[in-house]
Amino acid sequence: MDTMRDRFAPVVSRLLDEEPRLAVVLAEIGRDGFAEAQVRHPDRVINVGIREQLLVGAGAGLALTGMRPIVHTFAGFLVERPFEQLKLDLGHQDVGAVLVSAAASFDWPAGGFTHMAPGDVALLDTLDGWTVHVPGHPDEAETLLRHAVAAGDDKVYVRLSVQSNTEALPVDGEHFLTVREGRAGVVVAVGPMLDAVLAATENLDITVLYASTVRPFDATALRRATRTAGTDVALVEPYLAGTSTAATNDALADVPHRVLGLGVGRAELRRYGTVEEHVTAHGLDARTLRERIIAFVGSGRMAARA
Repeated sequence: MDTMRDRFAPVVSRLLDEEPRLAVVLAEIGRDGFAEAQVRHPDRVINVGIREQLLVGAGAGLALTGMRPIVHTFAGFLVERPFEQLKLDLGHQDVGAVLVSAAASFDWPAGGFTHMAPGDVALLDTLDGWTVHVPGHPDEAETLLRHAVAAGDDKVYVRLSVQSNTEALPVDGEHFLTVREGRAGVVVAVGPMLDAVLAATENLDITVLYASTVRPFDATALRRATRTAGTDVALVEPYLAGTSTAATNDALADVPHRVLGLGVGRAELRRYGTVEEHVTAHGLDARTLRERIIAFVGSGRMAARA
């Protein structure tokens, strides 16, 4: 199966053929995937070199002229390094762009912490008006890319990863999906965490919601789920643990509730290892997730309702 990033360049290249307002801005990374598109659209496929601040600034400049820019590089280079440009060139000037990242939290462990960005979504949360898509499958990535391009002049972040669920779900760029229904708690699985969450909650009396779009946060779906499953909510996110805890608390502010934020820990893991080893080290494997979810909700409660 191809990866989300494998799907990115062919899909966007076709969109460039279809949409004259669209432009792609690169900073060396990913340029080979757009070689043919650059021949067809030399004025709309722009490589600024290894200059990430310029990458975002150029995208904002294109947006000011009425273009719809897609800006692409690794997540750490796209959100963290040019954060001031996101805040000012896009936010302060009130223009939109589609930011598409790769490498996610630890997709390329051999690159070290410079090529890891577990804090990207939390950092974007400090800014106003961003839509954040976290697809869990290449088919979902294509769907959400098309949503992002069509989103007028909105500011959209699409977080691509080599981690993927086995099957795609019918995502719509807005709502959480109910994958499993139970009565002893709710687990919100974000993007590529769904397969591990389903394995972790097998035979448990747990409602599982699937989130491929996390901002805006679908408070309505969460509240609906808690009416029958109760207000113990565990979040399983493929980035910094607790990133969506505040959004969950806001969604349930008028009712007593508990929230458990599971995700990538703050401590830097200094041995490169493999993606799978990082998943395990951060407690995002199915076995550890099951232990932590049962400890949070209570095994007796689930057994009584099973």
